[in-house]
Amino acid sequence: MARNRRSTRRKPRAQLRGILDCRDGKNSFVATAEGDFFISDSGRNGAADGDLVEVAPVSGGGKRNGGSPHHRENHGRPQARVIRVIERSSEVICGRVELADPFAVVVPDNPGIPFDVFTLRSEAPDVPEGAFVQVRITQFPTRHSACTGVIEAVLSEKAGGSGGIDMIVARHKLETVFSDAALAEAAAAAVSEEEALADGYHDLREREVFTIDPADAKDFDDALSLERVRDAQGRQLWRLGVHIADVSAYVPWNSSLDIEARRRATSVYLADRVIPMLPPALSEEVCSLKPGQARRAFTADLLVTDQGQVLQSQFYPSLICSRMRFTYEQVQEVLEGPEGGAVVLGGLVVEEPLVRKLRAASALARAMEQRRTEAGGIDFSTVEAKVRLDAEGTPVAVALRKKTDATMLVEEAMIAANEAVARFLAGRDFPCLYRVHETPSPDALTALVPVFREFSWFDRSGAALLGHGSPFVLQNILRESHGRAEEELVSGLLLRAMKRAVYRPVNDGHYGLASKAYCHFTSPIRRYPDLVVHRMLKAALFKRPQLFDQEVAALPWIGEHSSDMERVAEAAARESQVLKLAEYLEPHTGEAFGGVISGVSSQGLFVRLNRGITTPMELGGAIEGFVPARCLGPEYFMFDPERYTLVGADTDQVFRLGQPLDVVLSRVDVATTRLDLRPLR
Repeated sequence: MARNRRSTRRKPRAQLRGILDCRDGKNSFVATAEGDFFISDSGRNGAADGDLVEVAPVSGGGKRNGGSPHHRENHGRPQARVIRVIERSSEVICGRVELADPFAVVVPDNPGIPFDVFTLRSEAPDVPEGAFVQVRITQFPTRHSACTGVIEAVLSEKAGGSGGIDMIVARHKLETVFSDAALAEAAAAAVSEEEALADGYHDLREREVFTIDPADAKDFDDALSLERVRDAQGRQLWRLGVHIADVSAYVPWNSSLDIEARRRATSVYLADRVIPMLPPALSEEVCSLKPGQARRAFTADLLVTDQGQVLQSQFYPSLICSRMRFTYEQVQEVLEGPEGGAVVLGGLVVEEPLVRKLRAASALARAMEQRRTEAGGIDFSTVEAKVRLDAEGTPVAVALRKKTDATMLVEEAMIAANEAVARFLAGRDFPCLYRVHETPSPDALTALVPVFREFSWFDRSGAALLGHGSPFVLQNILRESHGRAEEELVSGLLLRAMKRAVYRPVNDGHYGLASKAYCHFTSPIRRYPDLVVHRMLKAALFKRPQLFDQEVAALPWIGEHSSDMERVAEAAARESQVLKLAEYLEPHTGEAFGGVISGVSSQGLFVRLNRGITTPMELGGAIEGFVPARCLGPEYFMFDPERYTLVGADTDQVFRLGQPLDVVLSRVDVATTRLDLRPLR
């Protein structure tokens, strides 16, 4: 007799779990034990950014399986839907108040939260319309009821000013206050030159050491020196000294300072403030490599050929005294100046020997970069826009930072030191927290081929190799797009197709730098992984401290947590700059700007603003606005999701990614940093 199928006992299928990531408010993803899944807006089931959710794959979902072209941003990930929310990420959110008696409705500032919070106006009658508040949720939304909560604090009564940045700090839960114990440990720290020398620190106070940093920097954690030397074979080489603040001398494992720094994992650089990983008594004083003051450092001496090849490296704790504090702009002025003689930079006199060293260091950096490029290293063209503020926090100008000979000089020295330390520890199979950058997903790169085919310079024969992740194909694309209107867009698209670099206790190499072993060693004042690497290096060179095994056991968690906090810090920094850019542009409503189309959808065009037309103004594509399709003309525009184009049904007029487009700034909503644009006719 056949067995009744209905009576067959089956093991219930375990659903997949993961954290919902929808920080940009446009796309949602969940990383599970079986891979990453794309979640459509309709499939979120009320889940918010950061929630722990249970998901089920959607049959036929995702680009691979012929999913909807509307979701091309899934980069090939299969699609899933949220079954239920297991755990909410937070009961406290921030948002803007909209009054609607008898309610004060809080609209979340985080675009990844898909619901508003209803509070009773009678419980907070003095909160005005448009105020930014912190609200505690008392009941999350269900199918039959709205989300309700209680306003706990007013962060700002209007958009803009420091209140907007306060909102960003609150939304990302950034810690701004140090514990009394951590502050006491920082206050007790002292350089103590005699004690350092007695402990075996090499005395390098006579070596000509200098720092190069942004003009507004307060924490100087790296310094350089350069001398001609001969090795044992009599070859003339460069001794490139990379001297890094010895933070580990003041922050031992599991001290109060260490616990606070570990939790923060990184300093956060916002438009109007810095939230340091370490108290200012350390980050801006005792550890900072200030000119004319002796400081404890960890030195990496690299013997380098004129062709940029690092032949040997030596690491040791040192006592240094920086002779000169340069800004990037000052060094660039020296490098671009006439040959021979001293250089006067305002009130700063740079003597001829140091001028020669700066120029030699620049030539060495170019040679080192060339070697990396030949090995497959990828150099993305990026422009960093930084809003300049007055004493009241009002934006007054925008400064654009591009790669220059001065920035390359520092970057290449830091890369070389980081590689040397990683090679040293990896070669001894010693514990380390590596900086890992994996090969990009073939699906993510292949998805760019239809976009790049819109550009005449794209080599169609290289399309297949692009999907294989050949770094030399990526180099060629970046080289061909250089100097064109779409250069920054192409660079940005390739960057987004890359996997994020992360911290791991396993050496899996660094794809973008073409490095077989890489770690972060050069910024321990502002990055916790660098502090960890310093401790590992000291343990490898000397002896393992008492709690060494405990720290090694924590490396996987430290790596994962530091990677997460890095993303949070970057998001907060970017949002603060965009907020101030919106404030800066608000008085320029109605003016014309030159831009480049950076996104295309069925609803319209996203345009990154590059420069002012009506008023001279450089923006470097740092802020994006939206042109609705209805503003493009009276005809119907058809969206092609493969080529990312809008095509006019009557005129065949085409709008595509990378296309220059002059626009008029119609409206600025500072609260949401939304820019409404229309084409300049």
